[in-house]
Amino acid sequence: MTIRVVVADDQALVRAGFAGILRLAPGFAVAGEAADGAQAVELARRERPDVVLMDIRMPGLDGIEATRRITAGPSGSRVLILSTFELDDYVRAALHAGAGGFLLKDAEPAELLAATRAVAAGEAALAPSITRRLIAGLLAGAPAAAPADPARTRAREAVAVLTPREREVLALVGDGLTNPEIAAVLRITEGTAKTHIGRLLHKLAARDRVRLAVLAHHAGLSR
Repeated sequence: MTIRVVVADDQALVRAGFAGILRLAPGFAVAGEAADGAQAVELARRERPDVVLMDIRMPGLDGIEATRRITAGPSGSRVLILSTFELDDYVRAALHAGAGGFLLKDAEPAELLAATRAVAAGEAALAPSITRRLIAGLLAGAPAAAPADPARTRAREAVAVLTPREREVLALVGDGLTNPEIAAVLRITEGTAKTHIGRLLHKLAARDRVRLAVLAHHAGLSR
């Protein structure tokens, strides 16, 4: 299956760089390039790509509003934000607008391709540093949990249904590790790590891996 991608960035050289990486990679096709948010929305409507790679700071319609319009529209396209800026406000705004992921522009080509595949498949794709900060923010906003705290009790009851390997994977998710990092630590394939994550999301009724990580903290599985 070929993943069709629209690249939206107001800097022509950056846009060409991302498009070039995609064109050289098997299983990807560039469905169009946009220099601003309005063009990205129009291309998504017309071309119906699987994923739109979206910059945030663009003239006219910015990437956040463009993401909101695309994800709310009929195209079915998903959005992966690519930004130079790791600001928490940008991350939250992008996720609230419906983005499926947030990656920094200094990511390696392999990371870009892996994140694009994940978002195309309906999974969340966040830069590891962003995942860790989101986890920290969620935990900081919650009241300190005493040993008998209901949140801890519910978390421990929830993870009781997991296999030993799934508990190991959950603990590593709680530490903010990516799928390749989990695979390396446990000496399993990246595909196996991804399968474990999918089972954890299903078994624990978690929306994304950030929620898995918070659950791991409450259950006392991660650092």
